[in-house]
Amino acid sequence: MAKIKEIFQQKRKTYSFELFPPKTEQGFQNLLHTIAELAMLKPDFISCTYGAGGGSREKTLDVVTHIQDQHGITGLAHLTCVLHTKEEIKNVLDAIQSRRIENVLALRGDLPKENPDWKPGENNLHYSNELCAFIRQHFGDIFTIAVAGFPEGHLLCPDRDQDAQYLKKKIDAGADFVITQLFFDNQDYFNYVQRLRRLGVNNRIIPGIFPITNYSNLLKFCSLCGANVTSEIRQIFEPLQNDAEATLQAGIDFAVRQCRALLQGGAPGLHFYCMNKTSPTDKIFKAVRI
Repeated sequence: MAKIKEIFQQKRKTYSFELFPPKTEQGFQNLLHTIAELAMLKPDFISCTYGAGGGSREKTLDVVTHIQDQHGITGLAHLTCVLHTKEEIKNVLDAIQSRRIENVLALRGDLPKENPDWKPGENNLHYSNELCAFIRQHFGDIFTIAVAGFPEGHLLCPDRDQDAQYLKKKIDAGADFVITQLFFDNQDYFNYVQRLRRLGVNNRIIPGIFPITNYSNLLKFCSLCGANVTSEIRQIFEPLQNDAEATLQAGIDFAVRQCRALLQGGAPGLHFYCMNKTSPTDKIFKAVRI
């Protein structure tokens, strides 16, 4: 399969999806059906998340392997360093390489609910920039490395200038490109890109798109990840929150407007958080793909 940085050499804009490994066998079978439907849209790559401490490690690799081997689409495996020793991370990367997966999204990762007080020691990596450096040290250029970016600042670092400095550390440590957390005000994204460009970061910064399908779930999700629910979102979706069909259509309409404005403003593509469902991402994707 292709390395994502090689895809970048061929395409000015890329379109990609993100999935997560299900907890049940039935969920896994359902996901395989979703992947088959998403594959028909011919995305440039599909990523799969990774549970804290590797709780879903094998499933993550199974999903990415399936994406590549059964559908011929480039896969991107997420990898977190929380709870892992350096030796364990090396073993995971060996397993990723053995499956012919050439793209990794390097993350610090969130602490699991059952172990919220875990602290890294001398045999652990503390941050994702250390994970990037570790990958480069042990594997050279075998992997294209993606990292997460936070247009509104990270939940633990709301100072946006400081957060941009942390992102630059990831790039300096070997990361190739950035996928952002969800956001709903495009100006936050464009300001973020400007902050990074001023720091000399010229890598691709791909905006993450979260289609809104349920307003109350959105409020809970954003409170956990630190994304701002804008006044525009509240004005659109609060009056519709008891009407599932109207909410779904409003979510599609908003996402299409958001995506078109991002692309027109120079965004190098779009990365959709699908939540393991084909719809409504497929409708948005067909409306905005250039």
